[in-house]
Amino acid sequence: MDARGPEAPAGRALRDAAENLFQELQEHFQALTATLNVALEEMGNRIEDLQKNVNDLMVQAGIENSMKEQMLKT
Repeated sequence: MDARGPEAPAGRALRDAAENLFQELQEHFQALTATLNVALEEMGNRIEDLQKNVNDLMVQAGIENSMKEQMLKT
């Protein structure tokens, strides 16, 4: 009990409902965060794979050296 006196049953029920809702929201937020982290990690891996494939194609096409030379000139 606090300085405000005894809590009414309706106030306790409201507080419990609010706490339960907050707990559910927190759990959903954590699940969403985990899902987003996995998706971002997969996207990062795909970007790295794409970058490697582009670099490989540039080497095969023989333009890698000319691209590096252009970058050094600027």
